[in-house]
Amino acid sequence: MSELESRPAGALPVEVAERKGLGHPDTICDALAEEFSRALSRFYVERFGRVLHHNVDKVLLCGGVARPAFGAGEILEPMDIYICGRATRDVGGVRVPVEELADAACRTWLRRHLQALDPVRHVRLHLLVRPGSPELVELFLRRPAGAPALANDSAIGVGFAPLSDLERVTLAVEQRLNSGRVKRSSPALGEDVKVLSVRRREHVDLTVACAIVGRHVRDLPDYLTVRDHAQQLARDAARGVADMDIAVDVNTADEPATQSVYLTVTGTSAESGDDGQTGRGNRANGLITPCRPMSLEATAGKNPVSHPGRLYQIAAMRIAAAVVQNVEEIAGAECYLTSRIGRPITDPQIAEVRVRLTSPAPAGRVSARVRALVEAELQRLATYWSEPHPTPGDEE
Repeated sequence: MSELESRPAGALPVEVAERKGLGHPDTICDALAEEFSRALSRFYVERFGRVLHHNVDKVLLCGGVARPAFGAGEILEPMDIYICGRATRDVGGVRVPVEELADAACRTWLRRHLQALDPVRHVRLHLLVRPGSPELVELFLRRPAGAPALANDSAIGVGFAPLSDLERVTLAVEQRLNSGRVKRSSPALGEDVKVLSVRRREHVDLTVACAIVGRHVRDLPDYLTVRDHAQQLARDAARGVADMDIAVDVNTADEPATQSVYLTVTGTSAESGDDGQTGRGNRANGLITPCRPMSLEATAGKNPVSHPGRLYQIAAMRIAAAVVQNVEEIAGAECYLTSRIGRPITDPQIAEVRVRLTSPAPAGRVSARVRALVEAELQRLATYWSEPHPTPGDEE
């Protein structure tokens, strides 16, 4: 354990945070990778008694072609989604229906979470999953019964706590706009919501991009009414979280004079305006926080038993939160975990916690409690596979 010397993010003169919402192309890729991994894990456990080797964390979305219009709109070319990875496809002559599991998992998620998108007509799925390399498959299986899994990669996990007011506002705004209640009452609001938050000392500017579904909007005045409603929802959500000077702007690229507005057929820019890729969006805590320590590691789709690129992101986040919640002398914490391939997943190469103390305290007493919290969470790594990290949309 060491002490943080820098100021907390919320005390910096300038702070930035971002969240890519449920229907953002990058978030879609993360969600589909995770849903596919869940489907594989369930099949492996039900048929063979345990999760088997797989990593399906490479998803690429190539946007389609659309012609949005007020009161209508059409998809001219569907989006293409490519799922690449490695999975155990055969066990003792028993075939694992990898393609069928992927297709069902992905289309089910799309149907549940993107209300205006048809997962059959608007999406082409391409599955490019191969068997794992012999050495990694062997490494996955190489452990005595009951012993911790061996890390199948050398990777870094990073977490911090608590969230700043700006970070909590960023989460709350996207979650409000994509909540089930809002979608039921305002179907014109699409799921592709992105929130970019900037705080300059005491003033906060929220730039919100929100796809509007054309078939639920009569004309330009109706569009502007819907956009104003999104702005009010975002403002209310932000002010319900933090008492700050907050300004909200929605769809700032709109040019109403020429009817150039953020209108879509499906509620996501993936239909035409944008592409997506696993790992380019939110980190394990649901945010992009350049003022904080972050890892570029993609969490979604990695196997939940032995891949530290997934497990250490979640563990580091939980450790930092546990330290702040359970040690009263600590106001903030950062956690850094590093694995070494072939080493037990519960035994990281480093487990460093950096803390911000509320007041001077005996280092030995504080560090002992921190060490106990770290060790307890690392032992729980062996059970993470049975409690998957939430896929985008789970909070609904």
